[in-house]
Amino acid sequence: MAALGPALAACLLLSPRGCAAAADGANGTCRGSARCQPGVLLPVWQPDEPAAGDKAARAIVYFVAMMYLFLGVSIIADRFMASIEVITSREKEITVTKANGETSVGTVRIWNETVSNLTLMALGSSAPEILLSLIEVCGHRFQAGELGPGTIVGSAAFNMFVVIAVCVYAIPAGESRRIKHLRVFFVTASWSIFAYIWLYLILAVITPGVVQVWEAFLTLLFFPACVVFAWAADKRLLFYKYVYKRYRADPRSGIIIGTEAERPPKDPEADGGFPALPEPEPGGGGGGAEPTPEEKELDESRREVIQILKDLKQKHPEKELEQLLDAANYVALVHQQKSRAFYRIQATRLMTGAGNVLKKHAAEAARRSPAPPGEDDEDDEEDEACSRIFFEPCLYHCLENCGSVTLAVACQQGLGANQTFYVDFRTEDGSAKAGSDYEYSEGTLIFKPGETRKELAIGIIDDDIFEEDEHFFVRLLNLRVGDAEGMFEADSDDHPKGKLVAPLVATVTILDDDHAGIFGFRERSVRVSECQGHVEVTVVRSSGARGTVMVPFRTVEGTARGGGVDYEDASGELEFRNDETA
Repeated sequence: MAALGPALAACLLLSPRGCAAAADGANGTCRGSARCQPGVLLPVWQPDEPAAGDKAARAIVYFVAMMYLFLGVSIIADRFMASIEVITSREKEITVTKANGETSVGTVRIWNETVSNLTLMALGSSAPEILLSLIEVCGHRFQAGELGPGTIVGSAAFNMFVVIAVCVYAIPAGESRRIKHLRVFFVTASWSIFAYIWLYLILAVITPGVVQVWEAFLTLLFFPACVVFAWAADKRLLFYKYVYKRYRADPRSGIIIGTEAERPPKDPEADGGFPALPEPEPGGGGGGAEPTPEEKELDESRREVIQILKDLKQKHPEKELEQLLDAANYVALVHQQKSRAFYRIQATRLMTGAGNVLKKHAAEAARRSPAPPGEDDEDDEEDEACSRIFFEPCLYHCLENCGSVTLAVACQQGLGANQTFYVDFRTEDGSAKAGSDYEYSEGTLIFKPGETRKELAIGIIDDDIFEEDEHFFVRLLNLRVGDAEGMFEADSDDHPKGKLVAPLVATVTILDDDHAGIFGFRERSVRVSECQGHVEVTVVRSSGARGTVMVPFRTVEGTARGGGVDYEDASGELEFRNDETA
């Protein structure tokens, strides 16, 4: 219904108002043709009763004008949605202190996802319907028209029933999907059903055909109440904290799937099953402290990127790490959850021939660090002469056997900059420890006048011990300013010549390569003549070859039947010795 809103608004702007035929109040029969009132944009086309050819010509003109306004209203509505998307996607940088004293720096969204979907996103997606209702009410001198509340109620019903039905129907056969925020879904669905009941009561039962002031005021108060209840469900406040979320691992994809369930018993092994995996301790430290939501989000984002990189490394072992990062950014962008604004804007772009911008955006984002947050508007003029130094980018991934990882530090020169900048750097432990996982490093970077980029290398220590992927940090600190010859000079606090801006801390994730490996067939399909008698397939071992591994195998029927009909059944185990790869 949200997509039909622009069309309805265009129809109302074009079409004459009050085209209903006069009806007899006694028996409901039509008393003759009705005289249409002038439209908002186009007047009534005289004469009222044209010939058949004129009717066809008028229909074509009205249709072309309606389609033109339809595209125009769609573009305007999508510009509005794009601005809302910018507002709700704003992020802030946070520093999370873990239980063992370590710190992790990352970004989180300022707006709560549930609140933004129920407020700004709902306003943007329903703007055409709201304007349609307003135009009708104002055009009828604030009396109910033929559309009435159906413009908005119909849109809500369409979203709740038709959209959900299409989403369920679109799931491929043999696959399943789960609602990410089940508590929020129950709350919003309950409020939606209550809204229909409430409208029926105030329009047909309490005061038929009349809306009292107290009814309108109470209806308005229901909206913030719905938002508060949904936000409480999202944050697991009040009684929602007693709804436990259980996690299970999909054995085929390895993806962790969350479901709502009752709390498990204190001793899950008593049921004869595997013990539930506990939430990972931040940084591997102890203390039993529950991770904060921000920390969980950072860890989850890091694990997703690492998993994507591993999958791409297996599929494309010949590509460089930088190429894999570009591909990983695009995969993450395609599969990440998108807002309603994205799909509306994307639909308009595809309809008008603008095309898909995801690949272009991913390629640009892979080479562009998050823009350093600027100061307030009143300080922009003063900051134009101030140089900014920061990591570009702030996230790095490397294999354990790479030898070293190179980090880039950027210097955005201010207007008329003719200074030399000295900035110190040092490594800090995360889950990776200096001396065992990487080489501790500290030093000073010197930006001479005109230099905008410096690189620093951190040594990575390779070992033969299997361990989880680990990360450490590199921090910028202690900025000093010198003149063109390099002599230190005092820097004013009110109007500094240079400053360190976020991201000040770079996160380096070390991908472990000391594991048993990933097993798969060398060829996806093998063709063999029926008279050949037998066929051999090769199993390869990639991304590690540590230790002896037994890989079970068995034949499975496809279009060919086993049991001696088309082929002989086979099963057994393949033994891969240490460092054996095929």
